[in-house]
Amino acid sequence: MRHNKTGRRLGRNSSHRAAMMRNMVTSLLRHEKITTTTTRAKELRKIAEKMITLGKRGDLHARRQALQVIRDRKVVGKLFEMVAPRYKDRPGGYTRIMRLGNRLGDNAPLCLIELVEEEMNPRTRRVAATGSAENVAEPKVVDETPDEGSADSAELQDKD
Repeated sequence: MRHNKTGRRLGRNSSHRAAMMRNMVTSLLRHEKITTTTTRAKELRKIAEKMITLGKRGDLHARRQALQVIRDRKVVGKLFEMVAPRYKDRPGGYTRIMRLGNRLGDNAPLCLIELVEEEMNPRTRRVAATGSAENVAEPKVVDETPDEGSADSAELQDKD
């Protein structure tokens, strides 16, 4: 039984799986998007987000920890100098997985995993009189006049 053993095995032994994930996270950070199967992308997301978090820390120890996973110094330099500063105000969720369909050869579900590009705007919060913070939502505008084909418009026409 596999109680409390997290992570997918992906049909490989542990050393092959670790090497594959290292190569995939290196490629993701180098090209900023890659196409792979859905299960591999879900495992890759965990490692890639940890690497970007290390890049946000930016100290020497974090750089050495990233070099243990990403064996390419140029990619680690790109991570710390270009990628991580882009996400300095973002509290996580640096990657996006978009499904592409199935692969022609074996019908495996494919997806595109990419680094998120747009800026993250934190929600504006308002402090109520009680001192607790509430989410502020924009008010919905409701049109009071019924449409031509709705049941309410038929009732209004009958009353006239």
